Amino acid sequence: MKEQNTSSAIPSRPLWDTLETFVRDKIQELVQALLEEEVTALLGRAKSVRRGAVDAGGGSRNGYGRPRRVALHAGTIVVRRPRVRGMDTRFTSQVLPLFKRRTGTVADTLRDLYLHGLALGDFEQALRGVLGAGAPLSASSIARLRERWTADYEAWRTRSLADEELVYLWADGLYVKAGLEDAKAALLVIIGVRRDGQKVILALESGQRESTHAWLQVLRDLHGRGLRPPRVVVADGHLGLWAALAQIYPTSDEQRCWNHRIVNVLDQLPHQEQPTGRRLLRDIAYAETRAEAERRRLLFARRYEARAPKAVAILRNDWDRLMSFYQYPTAHWHHLRTSNVVESPFAAVRLRTSAAKRFKKVQNATAMIWKLLIVAEQHFRRLNAPHLLAEVADGARYADGKRVVVNKVEAAA
Repeated sequence: MKEQNTSSAIPSRPLWDTLETFVRDKIQELVQALLEEEVTALLGRAKSVRRGAVDAGGGSRNGYGRPRRVALHAGTIVVRRPRVRGMDTRFTSQVLPLFKRRTGTVADTLRDLYLHGLALGDFEQALRGVLGAGAPLSASSIARLRERWTADYEAWRTRSLADEELVYLWADGLYVKAGLEDAKAALLVIIGVRRDGQKVILALESGQRESTHAWLQVLRDLHGRGLRPPRVVVADGHLGLWAALAQIYPTSDEQRCWNHRIVNVLDQLPHQEQPTGRRLLRDIAYAETRAEAERRRLLFARRYEARAPKAVAILRNDWDRLMSFYQYPTAHWHHLRTSNVVESPFAAVRLRTSAAKRFKKVQNATAMIWKLLIVAEQHFRRLNAPHLLAEVADGARYADGKRVVVNKVEAAA
């Protein structure tokens, strides 16, 4: 009488509550069969078949390696890799290479989960139910997967930019709570827009505050990798950037961020005047012409010159840089008035890094933040009226947002 196998509790016809285990077992059988077939194809004969006297191929089976747990999206399976001896070169399985414990898709999933907020200590509890009780997971293995970001970041930050033509650039120095080695370290970020309206991240570097030296290093690196001068650079009022920009891209126009300027002015107004002051300042920033903006600035000055002279002085300071956007198409003013192009994607970054607070090295924090921004880049909104960017890139002139015709040939065109 044939003895029945009672070692498995899985019925031959699976029920709903045992379906996943049944599928994992079938996958395990399939992978083991693929490993056997791989050796059969290598040796030219099936298991237990003797080698013929005229067989050209050498080598023979040599048992199995230790049971190995392998994490798949369908769960964790256990297989044994066949061993081969007597070959001229060492046999390496293409189905299950040495030291592999998880598929590429599982590795990508683990990195993405960490990237979007799952802490190292939470991985085991969160993933055991998905990958199975025997899943090969550990804090060190997740940390090794994370190291790939650093390698990817290094490759990205040294890539050639000779084929990129960026029309506008936005630059900002941002501070995030990521346990950086130096509390004064900043992330210097530059985002650009191509002729087709697509925004791309150009630079992400850690710097010592927003000094001229730090910005010089970033801009020199971009220039050295082939980045041509943009038409305009939008940034806040930090003098370090403007001093560096004058040295590396002196022909580019400069636009100060209106959001930063409004905050700076409001800080000098009496608290009860701030709501009115905010409205008046926005009216200046959103005036339809430069002349109208200057008229409204004079009205603001008359109202507050006696009560808040510092606010009036701050608004007047560096006025030409605040007005640069009027030299570009009206459809682009929304993007050129502020450095929100940089600030907006960093909202999600701050949530992630504030939750993490476990980076001891600047390099690790920068690499993760870069990865978060690269993910965000896929969803960046294109610039308004992207067809006008080609005109701007080719040197078209504008006044109060309207195209200026400089000769009869251009008028005919």
